[in-house]
Amino acid sequence: MAILIAVAGLASAASAQQFDPFHEARIDDRRGASIPLDTRFVDETGHSRTLRTIAGGKPLLLVPVLHRCPNFCSVTLAGVTAAIDALPPPGAKNFVTLAFGIDPQEGPDAARSDLSRLREQTGRAPPPNTHALTGAQPDIRRVTDALGYHYAWDDRIGQYAHAAGLALITPDGHLSRWFYGLRPDPAELAKALDQAQANRTGSWTEQLLLVCFLYDPQTGRYTATITDILRLAGLLTIAAIGLTILALRRKTA
Repeated sequence: MAILIAVAGLASAASAQQFDPFHEARIDDRRGASIPLDTRFVDETGHSRTLRTIAGGKPLLLVPVLHRCPNFCSVTLAGVTAAIDALPPPGAKNFVTLAFGIDPQEGPDAARSDLSRLREQTGRAPPPNTHALTGAQPDIRRVTDALGYHYAWDDRIGQYAHAAGLALITPDGHLSRWFYGLRPDPAELAKALDQAQANRTGSWTEQLLLVCFLYDPQTGRYTATITDILRLAGLLTIAAIGLTILALRRKTA
């Protein structure tokens, strides 16, 4: 079961017209969904290729990103790279990793810059079979809609609200599972890759969905910060534990 940290009470006082990043940026459970692998995109070298051609019969690790993201997209890619580096042999040779650009205004230059930034962050070349893609909006939406990946543009700040996650797609073009957050567990990733290689779907576990969204100039504050969300989640967890202990004590009294 996925845990989506979206505190509805925080937005209850807002008008219906106010942009709500936690509603707009979400991931639906669509395991087994058919992904349009014959959709064409442009890679970091400027070549137009289909997802099927890029995959070459291997599973795809698809990471939706903004190549020029001002927030934690680069952190997500670095986390995915670290998890891949921790996989047992043959590691990245058995799958293809895609930094999948969701902004149709970005092109190959932005894709190349993204991979260069990843190299600077990690101090090494990206894992084998790693590519950065850009594309036209209808093509991007065909893939993200099939994956159940929702994101939205906020005109007020000129930025997309989008979730941090990694989609694992089987060689025959079906969604095996999602990994939420900034870095998948290497052991869990290795198991999921074995399942995907056999064209099987994986299971959903409790995971944290982080929304990439920044400054709101109308209110003069951050619409949502990871720190505040995690702090609130921690307080709710402590409260739940406290209530459980109290209930047990009353039961044994």
